[in-house]
Amino acid sequence: MTRVTIDSLGWRVVADFLQAVFLGVLQGLTEFLPISSSAHLRIFPDLFGWGDPGAAFTAVIQIGTELAVLVYFRKDIWRIARAWVLSLFKPEYRGALDARMGWYIIVGSLPIVVLGILLKDVIERDFRNLWIIGSTLIVLGLVLGLADRIGRNEKAIKQMRLRDALLMGGAQAMALIPGVSRSGATLSMGRFLGYEREAATRFAFLLAIPAVVGAGLFELKEIGDVGKAHAGEADYGWGPTITATVVSFIVGYAAIAWLLRWVSTKSYTPFVVYRVLLGAAVLILLGAGVLSS
Repeated sequence: MTRVTIDSLGWRVVADFLQAVFLGVLQGLTEFLPISSSAHLRIFPDLFGWGDPGAAFTAVIQIGTELAVLVYFRKDIWRIARAWVLSLFKPEYRGALDARMGWYIIVGSLPIVVLGILLKDVIERDFRNLWIIGSTLIVLGLVLGLADRIGRNEKAIKQMRLRDALLMGGAQAMALIPGVSRSGATLSMGRFLGYEREAATRFAFLLAIPAVVGAGLFELKEIGDVGKAHAGEADYGWGPTITATVVSFIVGYAAIAWLLRWVSTKSYTPFVVYRVLLGAAVLILLGAGVLSS
């Protein structure tokens, strides 16, 4: 009996790590594409019978993909941070683009930070409903398609203004609902405001850093705490969570380079089609009883 128990425990540990690798790859592939990584991390584990990995696990492994952003854009981030700090003490720096970008990222991050704190329990309990996720995948996918079609493609990132940063930050806050997509919402607003695809994409990457890293650090205390897990959530613990985070970093770094090349010449139409098809599939599977909300 003891041997069977030990063997079963060993297989459970292996299964948890294999699932963590899969979820890390999924996070890395979907974080920067406008298709909602949090939706994918909610849908596919449920489809495979693994259980909802939970908001805490999702938030923490997103740190991996944001570390990929920090590494990929390290020169830009250092330049912006340096100019912003210098502008606090030297007036001649205050009109510089990099100093202004620092303020734009700070101001644009405020909506998601404030709403994330105020709505924490609702986000973890109610917003992860698959009926909501399937619907938001479709609706926000159509919004992205409309924004990309009517966007005037006339503004470069150097033309960013405080009002635009705040509007894009407000759009990013909608991603507290899984299925919206942080990058998708920000890109949609950027395109509605007339920004070029690459400019909107770069700002979306930079804008996400404070919110995602902050949310991940805030949720660290929840990892491995079975008592705090909501009903139906899987408990991966620290080992699988760290594994998924590392994998998401590696895959996410490659995804950034690919996406920036893509948007410089092509539209968001494939992502719109994918979102609508995935959202429709989720709703159909829910209706058929294959998935449970």
